[in-house]
Amino acid sequence: MIRLTRLDGAQTVVNCEQILLVEKTPDTQLVLTGGVRILVKEPVDEVVARCIEYKRRVTHWPPVVVNTVEEMER
Repeated sequence: MIRLTRLDGAQTVVNCEQILLVEKTPDTQLVLTGGVRILVKEPVDEVVARCIEYKRRVTHWPPVVVNTVEEMER
């Protein structure tokens, strides 16, 4: 989940898995799977970057630590 700021300044947390579409209209608009639309202050690129970072954290936790060359070759 990522934190975003609505146009009125209120903080909100959005589940990246539910975002279908991010549009610039001219504000940034998120369209969620249920059809809900949310306007946020962050630019499109920032929303995308936060979703990518979230996915990286989720899919690479706990981090894989390789101690030897033999382990890397497995």
